[in-house]
Amino acid sequence: MDLVLMEDIRKSFFGVEVLHKVSFCLKPGSVHALMGENGAGKSTLMKVLAGVHKRDGGKIFVDGEEVEIESPAKARSLGIAMIHQELSPVSEMSVAENIFLGREPGKLGFIDYPQLYRKTSEILDGLGININPKSRMKSLRVADQQMVEIAKAISWNARIVIMDEPTSAITDHEVDSLFRIIDDMKKRGIGIVYISHKMDEIFRISDEITVLRDGSNMNTWKAEDVDQETLIRSMDGNFRCKNQVCIFAP
Repeated sequence: MDLVLMEDIRKSFFGVEVLHKVSFCLKPGSVHALMGENGAGKSTLMKVLAGVHKRDGGKIFVDGEEVEIESPAKARSLGIAMIHQELSPVSEMSVAENIFLGREPGKLGFIDYPQLYRKTSEILDGLGININPKSRMKSLRVADQQMVEIAKAISWNARIVIMDEPTSAITDHEVDSLFRIIDDMKKRGIGIVYISHKMDEIFRISDEITVLRDGSNMNTWKAEDVDQETLIRSMDGNFRCKNQVCIFAP
């Protein structure tokens, strides 16, 4: 059974339809890459799934049950977490405080910091992330801030994790660390939606690939059954690629 099934999703902004009956599915323990030029509707579709945007039409199923996702809180209750391209940590707070913001363990209005740090360490250690729970977010590199966002998703018991251009500002070594964690998440049965323009990454970690163009489905393939040229043609003939990164050229 699919973890997520989105059928005929429509979304408009100011009277302009940006998603035209788009369908998408995600299987447990897999990475499903979502590709397309800027403005193709990738992030909008995933923000509908994450409760950031309310859909104007279509249906969403989680574990085979039709659901209404009217808010990010509702999405989290269904085990859906989205790691946005633009990270927005509370920079003056610690790693632990960011992960459990609004859910801090404690009694009578006081935070139990030893328990907070212990719970955070358990999550980070389980993911193989070497970050001090007491470190201030502002002291971390972008890659480590992304790791904290992944840890936050795990702390919500997320089974569906959406990553929007997660490697846009990190080094190759940091990408390797991210992919190791993604592989571990797959082994746990977590389904991952991976939005990226980087072909080498897509073919390295994806099980399935869906291309959107102008807010519509173009095709979905098993990663092993499609090549780079086919993906580029599906996205748009005006794409140009250099070093396996594809950029829209108007």
